[in-house]
Amino acid sequence: MSTLLSVFAAAGPLAAGWSVHTMWMRRRLHTARRDPLTGLHTRDGFTRRATALLKDPRAVVVLADVDHFKQINDRFGHAAGDALLQVTASRLAHYVGRTGVAGRLGGDEFAAVVIDNHGTVGDLLAVLHGVLARPASSTTPEVRTTVSLGWVRAEDHPGEDLSALLRRADEAMYAAKQGRAGVRRAGLGRLFATWSGRRAGRRGARAESGAAA
Repeated sequence: MSTLLSVFAAAGPLAAGWSVHTMWMRRRLHTARRDPLTGLHTRDGFTRRATALLKDPRAVVVLADVDHFKQINDRFGHAAGDALLQVTASRLAHYVGRTGVAGRLGGDEFAAVVIDNHGTVGDLLAVLHGVLARPASSTTPEVRTTVSLGWVRAEDHPGEDLSALLRRADEAMYAAKQGRAGVRRAGLGRLFATWSGRRAGRRGARAESGAAA
């Protein structure tokens, strides 16, 4: 009996140590999937959650890009630019709510997947566009810009994965930006010419792919 108690006593610290290690690993994994500036999911974390949501035919993929972001940085400094990104992320996350997911793909580009329960996502995105255009703070009303939004309904393109739907939303977003329309839904036709899933001339596209259309 004493031998058995000795075994349990010896195993106790080991089990406690393993439990602490497991908790540490979980925290590290959670941190790795969260953008340190905005608190949104990183690309990896967003992809995991978004892929699961796309099993619902009512899912809508949204791509958002801050307009004239470089000018904000150049004029007001990087701290102001960071503050603008944080506010944009917060407003986007509030729109998405707990049933969807929002992520920062990099730089001033964000993505979201929402479930359109009532078929009103177009109207709601128009409202969101206005919200995102508000000043970053009441103390710095001059730090403001618009955000171009492109979106695509998953059921319009059955069989397409998240990557393909993001490309369609990206094309719609670019059309909205070029036309100063604010929000644009992806068409039902084929994708415009892209390179490695990025529109020519966008971040991540190779220079030799040509200028953006």
